[in-house]
Amino acid sequence: MVCGKLLATWAVAVVTGATAACTSNRHQTAGDSADVSPVIEAVASSSSPSSSASSGSPGSGATCVNSPSNRACWTEGFDLSTNYYDEVPDTGVVREYWFNVENGTAAPDGYEMPVQLINGSFPGPTIIADWGDTVVVHLKNSLQTNGTGLHFHGIRQNWTDQMDGVPSITQCPIAPNDTYTYKWRAVEYGTGWYHSHFYVQAWDGVFGGITINGPASANYDVDLGHLFLNDWYHQTADELVTKAATGGPPTAVNGLINGTNTFNDTMGSRFETIFEPGTRYRLRQVNAAADNHFRFMIDNHTMEIIATDFVPIVPYNATQLSIGMGQRYDIIVEAKDLTDGDFWLRSIAQESCSESDAVDDVKGIIRYSNSSTSDPTTSAYSYTDSCLDEASSNLVPYLAINASDTYISADEKVAVEVTDNALLWTMNKTSMHTQWEYPTAMQISQKNSTWLTKQNVIHLPDADKWVYMVIHSPFAQDHPMHLHGHDFWVLDSGYGNFDSTQTDRLTLVNAPRRDVAMMPGSGYLVIAFKTNNPGA
Repeated sequence: MVCGKLLATWAVAVVTGATAACTSNRHQTAGDSADVSPVIEAVASSSSPSSSASSGSPGSGATCVNSPSNRACWTEGFDLSTNYYDEVPDTGVVREYWFNVENGTAAPDGYEMPVQLINGSFPGPTIIADWGDTVVVHLKNSLQTNGTGLHFHGIRQNWTDQMDGVPSITQCPIAPNDTYTYKWRAVEYGTGWYHSHFYVQAWDGVFGGITINGPASANYDVDLGHLFLNDWYHQTADELVTKAATGGPPTAVNGLINGTNTFNDTMGSRFETIFEPGTRYRLRQVNAAADNHFRFMIDNHTMEIIATDFVPIVPYNATQLSIGMGQRYDIIVEAKDLTDGDFWLRSIAQESCSESDAVDDVKGIIRYSNSSTSDPTTSAYSYTDSCLDEASSNLVPYLAINASDTYISADEKVAVEVTDNALLWTMNKTSMHTQWEYPTAMQISQKNSTWLTKQNVIHLPDADKWVYMVIHSPFAQDHPMHLHGHDFWVLDSGYGNFDSTQTDRLTLVNAPRRDVAMMPGSGYLVIAFKTNNPGA
């Protein structure tokens, strides 16, 4: 399904292929996922895909050992050239986690707030597995007045869509004092994150990282793990939604880097890390914001970008990076030949689509000496304020797969409407309506084939076919769009209306692939995916 920002109030369930099986107790159903936001337009087709590079064979077949000098290797028969959509290592390993969601208090920037936490930490614990492992997460709901659920953002959930963690779509909410067990296989590798998909709990603290170890398209020495970029408000997310419904997007009071920052120069502390001269560091960036798009940079340093979402790319160098909500970028930064020095690491809210009182003050520090306590005096790179994605010419998947040449038809709009003094995202002139106790996936498993307009179900009846989806909106603000259950091919985007007669505009040859892309304001986004994950 496609989704977007915190402040949007509806989503779309996309049903593809054969009907998935479903266990229909109050905590588990099958199907696919949904998210909060606008989305829009879909069409089925019936072409076969073409691939311009890697075959389905697992790598070169030779022994391959992953090391700092050869990150393209992984294990015997599996490396960076393996088609990970078809081949997955059979590790036989189970990684098991016990999570507890509970109410608490935290002061990420020094200002104490009521929050909701996993195992008492902010962000929550990182899920770490190897490519091909099975991941088991036992989630206990210790909230006394709310349900919950956990979505594993970017995990394709092939044939395990009932584990996607979206209350009212793939499962009922986990009731207070109940425990639900999620089980899925790491069929991709790279950087993801998990978060609650119940109301807006994710932005009260119910989120954390997912690291799936595997090959990489450039070498590095040290993996520093996740670097979360958040906007931050001195109100609960529930209070923010209430205000946003009538007054539009709220203004962020602050921003956080890996769960910390200062506030008014009198409270809190900056994120800091130490660089050793000449060492190549991998950072796994996640924009986990509710409503802010960020531009990331490290003063006086160049980044090598090696992955977008869960897709390894041909590396390219940049001094700054545009990262939308829900997106992930894996970067490598080579430390300078210094034994002393302090440099700002910056997460700059982009004002063309973000409201923030801390545009220039969401910063961390890179130090070359662990004895230094000084604030850096370095300057930011110049930039153009923008909420668009990185140039598609830079986001070239290492594993080249072409989209098929497919016929485009349907046309539906996302809009923002005022109803009873409330601002609502709509599709087909309705916000999405679902039932906690009767999830969409359960209805599918019971052979329901009739859907109300307000349920916003897009039915794609044919399995293993390529689909083009055109998403467009008259709303003037750039907006992230996320699809559960698939990586999608980004064929085109732009301002104004999409002209379906100009198919030569579409990039079919090894287009960028990812699971979150930015849709230009008052514009369109054209994506393609294959209906090979029933329920998704």
